[in-house]
Amino acid sequence: MKKFFIPLLFIILSLYYTETDACTNILVSKGASADGSTMVTYSADSHQLYGCLYFRPAQKFGAGAMLPVYEWDTGRYIGEIKQARETYSVIGNMNEHQLCIAESTFGGREELIDPKGLIDYGSLIYITLQRARTAREAIAVMNDLVTEYGYCSGGESFSIADPNEVWHMEMVGKGVRTVNGENTNKGAVWVALRIPDGYISMHANQARITTFPLNDPENCIYSPDVISFARERGFFNGPDNEFSFADAYAPLNFSALRSCEARVWCTFNRITDGGMAEFIDYAMGYDSSKRMPLFVKPSHKLSLKEVMWLMRDHFEDTPMDMRNDIGAGGHNMPYRWRPMFFEVDGQEYLNERAVATQQTGFWFVSQSRNWLPDAVGGILWFGVDDAGTSCLTPIYSSSTQVPECFREGNGHMTEYSPTSAFWLFNRVTNFAYMRYDLISADIIKVIHRTENKNIAEIETIDKNALDLYKKNPKKAVDFLTDFSVNRAQQMFSEWEDLDKYLLVKYMDGNVKKEKYGKFEDNGNGRNIPAMPDFPGYNETWKKAVAGSTGDKLKVPQM
Repeated sequence: MKKFFIPLLFIILSLYYTETDACTNILVSKGASADGSTMVTYSADSHQLYGCLYFRPAQKFGAGAMLPVYEWDTGRYIGEIKQARETYSVIGNMNEHQLCIAESTFGGREELIDPKGLIDYGSLIYITLQRARTAREAIAVMNDLVTEYGYCSGGESFSIADPNEVWHMEMVGKGVRTVNGENTNKGAVWVALRIPDGYISMHANQARITTFPLNDPENCIYSPDVISFARERGFFNGPDNEFSFADAYAPLNFSALRSCEARVWCTFNRITDGGMAEFIDYAMGYDSSKRMPLFVKPSHKLSLKEVMWLMRDHFEDTPMDMRNDIGAGGHNMPYRWRPMFFEVDGQEYLNERAVATQQTGFWFVSQSRNWLPDAVGGILWFGVDDAGTSCLTPIYSSSTQVPECFREGNGHMTEYSPTSAFWLFNRVTNFAYMRYDLISADIIKVIHRTENKNIAEIETIDKNALDLYKKNPKKAVDFLTDFSVNRAQQMFSEWEDLDKYLLVKYMDGNVKKEKYGKFEDNGNGRNIPAMPDFPGYNETWKKAVAGSTGDKLKVPQM
């Protein structure tokens, strides 16, 4: 059993989370989904990211046009590259051809970052979405971009899905080696594996591709120097068929296991027959020798609803469940505020990092459906803020407008906007954090009601759009755009009502009584409500307070 030295890893983890903040992706092949769609989930988790929905229209450019590149995380201008003659429409992380790309950062070896590269991981995603129609095309475009212009980010895992295939790609830069003023290491090394039909994969800020087939281009594509470069740098010295991308370019440590792989373990554990009990020591960070598989076959085909709720996981009923100690406060809080580690009397301790987390900017579940034309088939179920208490709304990927509540520029991280979904959902969720066990239950009821209604209606919307598409594709796109915008704004209105309802019901630590959907009064005609309930705190909290205050709060026997 491998043990890891925590104080050193605290330093590593602090740097890691400052830079990446952590994201989570689930990749679902069409044979693993209940309706035959491919799906990708993504939570863009950052303490500095303002959640909004980005839109870039399809365009045509003249010869010699250039594209300015701005780093996704910081907004700094990096440089410019040659613009494509024609680009595709992109909304969020999905384009008009139902191609979806998402990511999670694993960082890897710091010495492999090229600070002078012109392509960062975010630009790589969004430029590729404007230029590629399929997952395989996307992999080729991504390789071409970093090869020609250089790659300036750390290691990344990418989820790439079209209506037929889902690919798990991992990439890391090659650092800097200067010869005559030029970086001869410009570019990146990478591996992309197709997820077998009927299986799902996942990544959560740790490289997960180990060994891979060297002669199976239908299912595995890789940069030609991915092994030779590792040999050159001293990261690997065995036979080619034993080469492990993750071990060479992103070696495991405690933080990679407990803060990253644990999220993968929990999801795999929920969806497989017999669970993943044999890998619990790996997920807990106690034993790195028994790696989890890259992909698993779920015990049943997953519905869209199930995949949505996998992104709302807090390690419930697992050894990492955060609701069961005094850190959960008096109301079973499943979160811990940052930093990730803390120290008591010289000993380091950790706060768990679950799939659902408080610092989410935006999140989504994509659906790409091969039985429909591209204009109708792609849906980005989009939401903002913490997945555990926020709602997803359908945005068709052919949409040409963004709902006002998600519009870029409608507020930002330090400017409140009353018409912004990001700020409204944060209002509701941060209120829920005060008494999570009680208030979150009311929020979840509204999530179920709203999402179930939208999911049930999609079949009719698809049919109507398909009928229009056969006659006039533009009218079909206009119809789907109107539906997407209006449905998002309806959700926003529902959350405004929820915000007011929760305040009325839960103010001052009380819980007002309800009957027939209305708050009860005393029947005295003066609008005085019935006496509210006083739920107080859970037993763990009461025992902790009693034990830490000695006789001060003890009621004497008279």
